[in-house]
Amino acid sequence: MTEHVEAVVIGAGVVGLAVARELALAGKEVIVLEAADSIGTETSSRNSEVIHAGIYYPTGSLKAELCVAGKKALYDFCVSHGVPHKNCGKFIVATSDAQLPQLEALKQKAADNGVEDLEWLTPDQVTLEEPEIYCVGALLSPSTGIVDSHSLMLAYQGEAEDAGAMVAFLSPVISGQVSENGVLLDVGGSHPSQIHADIVVNSAGLHAQRVAALIKGFPKEKIPPTYFAKGNYYSLVGKPPFSRPVYPVPEEAGLGVHVTVDLAGQVRFGPDVEWIDQINYDVDLNRADVFYDAVRKYFPNLRDGSIQPGYSGIRPKIQAPGEPAKDFMMQGPEIHGIEGLVNLFGIESPGLTASIAIGRKVAGILGFARNSR
Repeated sequence: MTEHVEAVVIGAGVVGLAVARELALAGKEVIVLEAADSIGTETSSRNSEVIHAGIYYPTGSLKAELCVAGKKALYDFCVSHGVPHKNCGKFIVATSDAQLPQLEALKQKAADNGVEDLEWLTPDQVTLEEPEIYCVGALLSPSTGIVDSHSLMLAYQGEAEDAGAMVAFLSPVISGQVSENGVLLDVGGSHPSQIHADIVVNSAGLHAQRVAALIKGFPKEKIPPTYFAKGNYYSLVGKPPFSRPVYPVPEEAGLGVHVTVDLAGQVRFGPDVEWIDQINYDVDLNRADVFYDAVRKYFPNLRDGSIQPGYSGIRPKIQAPGEPAKDFMMQGPEIHGIEGLVNLFGIESPGLTASIAIGRKVAGILGFARNSR
């Protein structure tokens, strides 16, 4: 027997839950299909938990637009829904004179993106706030913050369910078929089922391309390649020397090995960039030397033996190693020709920050964005 539902969201990560919330609040009947046994088990729970300001992304890109809009929406949501967070700000530090022009370029890019609150700091000003940092100059980003990502996802899930949505765990999509008025999905698990949906949003994260390829009738040439960039994190042993995130100038494929301070005060270093072919979350113990070398550029007092493997996350990239970073890819019917289907490819950082804005964008693509916020 085939069940009919207005909307299916594939993937219960932070973006999928935000999309489901938005669709449910717009009055749609929503089922979220999640292959795992709980929400946010992959990229959404394996990141820095930073609320990004919108500094790094090309002006006019979806990443820039949705990060800046999403940041404000996220802070408002956290306040109104009691989600633990902190608007702590962050420092972006230059450790050589040659890096100062990069900071200047970042400040200009931020302004172009509508982020006009970055402030120049002298080394003395930085030392007053964070005595352990070495730098020759820095930018303060006062609108950067940190958030409890799991509490955020629970809040999204709760509001979506209050509006009538349902999350089905251990429910992987195993095949699909484009129909005249929607998409027919075969769902696996202990109780296999078939669902016909008027609307399908593919928010499967690391698996989004594979899920799209399972849908018969979807043009395969519209599916971008898949690349996995693993980011390892190491935890600092001992008393926290920092009170806020500290970032070096950006590097290829990432923002550099930076300092993140969680809401409990625990200091972590990471992520680095390790390109991998298969998903695995083991932290390579041999990468510790790379971390020491990177972190000591701005934290020279980091002692040998003071960091230990923490965890890792994997970013779903749509560019190959060495290629320029690519924007979020939000594919609606105007791109692939299938009514009611939206694919979300390459949704990595700043996906958490942008999650509410992504939900609104998806609703807009589908033609039923809410009027009131």
